[in-house]
Amino acid sequence: MKLSVVILNYNVRYFLEQCLRSVERAIYGLDAEIIVVDNNSSDDSCEMVQRVFPEVVLLQNKENIGFSKANNQAVKVAKGQYLCILNPDTAVAEDTFVRCLDAAEQTANIGIIGVQYMDGTGAFLPECKRNVPTPKSALMKLLGKNSSYYATQIAPDAVGNVTVLAGAFMFMKHSVFTEVGGFDPDYFMYGEDIDLSYRVVKAGYQNYYLGTTTLLHYKGESTQKDEAYYNSFYGAMRLFYKKNYNTNVLSRSVVNTATALAKKMSKKQRSVTSLPAPPSEAILLTENLSVLNRLSQVLEIPLHAASKTIFQDMDHAQKLFVFDANYMSYSQIFSVMKQLKGRGNQFRILPKKSDFILGSDRSDDRGAVTVF
Repeated sequence: MKLSVVILNYNVRYFLEQCLRSVERAIYGLDAEIIVVDNNSSDDSCEMVQRVFPEVVLLQNKENIGFSKANNQAVKVAKGQYLCILNPDTAVAEDTFVRCLDAAEQTANIGIIGVQYMDGTGAFLPECKRNVPTPKSALMKLLGKNSSYYATQIAPDAVGNVTVLAGAFMFMKHSVFTEVGGFDPDYFMYGEDIDLSYRVVKAGYQNYYLGTTTLLHYKGESTQKDEAYYNSFYGAMRLFYKKNYNTNVLSRSVVNTATALAKKMSKKQRSVTSLPAPPSEAILLTENLSVLNRLSQVLEIPLHAASKTIFQDMDHAQKLFVFDANYMSYSQIFSVMKQLKGRGNQFRILPKKSDFILGSDRSDDRGAVTVF
């Protein structure tokens, strides 16, 4: 088998369904499998997978064992020569896996491949390509100074070697993952992607950023930003520094102080962040008038149907665009979102064969789902 796509799920049933729909399209024609490992979700995620995607390999845990252990568990049963570790709150473009496979087979000494990320507003997410987060670079980033934390030396649409790739999408040879020992189980959630990226590079491989294909990542959907989140996130950073840097008492004190300050500032910043103004009208990109009629009954603003020709004029603002994935490819949807971002527009996607729309209007917030 060529490829195993591993998706760890925890209580994001609707986002998981869209993720699986997009992966189905992207593996069409490939010798591939999809593995979903569920960390004891309390919603109907597992029932949905069994009913809607019977061909998917489903592993059900009786407790939440964290990101590292669950992904390692799934990789043990994966049959693919290549792996893709994928978040459930994502959607991939139709060409994503083919492009990654081509890059992997044409690039010598390849380690992990990452792709370009954008959030639900169409904005580029710089954390998809990073340098090793030294205490100094992390502190400079925190203080708003010029920092080497993000790999800004590579443009978003470009390709090139980077050290750290984000865990929402990590594509690699199965053999490389096994050689370095997989994800470190000491990391429950957060930091494991930095750690794995760093260990792959230390093992002699080169990690590779592929900005020519895009991943939609509803960044805030898989985790609520509560006290446990902040403790886990910044605790992971302290663990990484402890494991990878020869720190003395003074440097450990600096790291602990910096991460505590970052935690405090992040919570304060989030508390004052406001949601965007609501759109004045909604436009449904579809050929299905039945969907138009049903969706009109649940939306609180006027809804109109349109074809893709509406985007011949890209001068649109303060509108809610609903993309029917039965009518438009994910590649087309992502392109439009990028072009219309930052004008007060909001975006929702109707996955193929589904009765809900979903999206996110802020990169640090949980997404919105509307069932109709």
